[in-house]
Amino acid sequence: MPRLPAREVVGAIANGFTEFATPLREEPADGPIGWPGYREARSAAEARTGEQESVVCGTAKIGDVEAVLIAFEFGFLGGSLGQRTGDRIEAAFAHARDARLPVVSLVATGGSRMQQGMRALMQLQRVARASALTRSVGIPQLAVLRDPTTGGGWATLGAGADVVLALPEAQVGFAGSRVRPPGSPEAYTAEAHFAWGQVDAVVEPDALGVTLERWLRLLTARSSAAAPPPSALRAASLPSTGWEAVQAARSPERARAAEYLDAYFDWREDISGDRVGGADPGVACGFGWRDGRTIAYAAQCGTPTLPSGFRTAARLVRLASRLGIPVLTLVDTPGAANDAAAEQAGAGGAIAELFEAVATASVPVTTLVIGEGGSGGALAFAAAGSTWVTPDAYFSVTSPEAAAAILKRPASEVPDIANQLHLRPQDLVDLGVARAVVSEKQR
Repeated sequence: MPRLPAREVVGAIANGFTEFATPLREEPADGPIGWPGYREARSAAEARTGEQESVVCGTAKIGDVEAVLIAFEFGFLGGSLGQRTGDRIEAAFAHARDARLPVVSLVATGGSRMQQGMRALMQLQRVARASALTRSVGIPQLAVLRDPTTGGGWATLGAGADVVLALPEAQVGFAGSRVRPPGSPEAYTAEAHFAWGQVDAVVEPDALGVTLERWLRLLTARSSAAAPPPSALRAASLPSTGWEAVQAARSPERARAAEYLDAYFDWREDISGDRVGGADPGVACGFGWRDGRTIAYAAQCGTPTLPSGFRTAARLVRLASRLGIPVLTLVDTPGAANDAAAEQAGAGGAIAELFEAVATASVPVTTLVIGEGGSGGALAFAAAGSTWVTPDAYFSVTSPEAAAAILKRPASEVPDIANQLHLRPQDLVDLGVARAVVSEKQR
């Protein structure tokens, strides 16, 4: 895929770009450390690209949403970060805070500028601080990883964004192509980082503008009202026994999370992964548009939830809380994954992380139990005092089978134990676990 100039990338996704007038700082001709030939290299870069620095910063509209854009020009010394680059990025974030505008970083960089030594590397601290200050006042940040996104550009503006999109086959990694260990080139691709939960989506270039517009609409629509619980998607009678409740929740005919999300939202965009190496296909997280406002969602999809699933959900809840967006969670899991791999991946810590995110959320969290509610792995997704349940679901301290094993009772007694656990939807209401059983929406 060709590397497009910064202004061409901006022109393809945005309208009315107005560049910031950022004064160029005075510096010696050969830079702060007197690198031989640096002046000539800069002059050649300016002539080749028509730019004075490796980033172009300004405001533009992506769709109907105005945003601050930080676009890297890879043709200017490999898009490297130098002192003047830091000046421009810092000023862009300051403008975003003053104008309350979201930030979109179009990253294409080889890293810090070698000809400026530690002065260049220190720009990462400036960028990180500017980004953190902007994050602290509830302004969303999106990054688009172009080819390449390496070094400090990946470790600050890229990996540090709230939503990370990438172009297909873009090189992504902290190590640039000239300093990596030999072998495994596939590890330094956008696709690999998506699989490892470090990129939210890989987006085709011709879909980038529309995708960014959707994300900007979602992340800038604050709302103080709680998400209403979804209606039940199947007509079902309340179970007469606990074992009937368990069988109904385990039925292959029962509606699953994807069906609930599709019925609930007009449209939605997913985030993916925990940002530390894992992605759980059994947990769907993202932001959706419903009746003119944004609602965030974290939904279990019926499988044992992996540590990465809990961390992704916690990431979603924290982000929604910071941006002032209410959250909907859907509970449906036989329980947290409890094999050796899950323990090694930090299952306990991941569950604790989600419990804390939900408990400390500054936005309303609404929960609907749509299937199996298996023990603490399910409860971590649930909001205390704001949980509803469908007629074909159950919630239990553990599964009836596990309870039998713990209590050293034979498998033949599992149905009786299910009754004794008071796990039916109506039992959950009586116990104060759920506020009500939701009904099917009248058509």
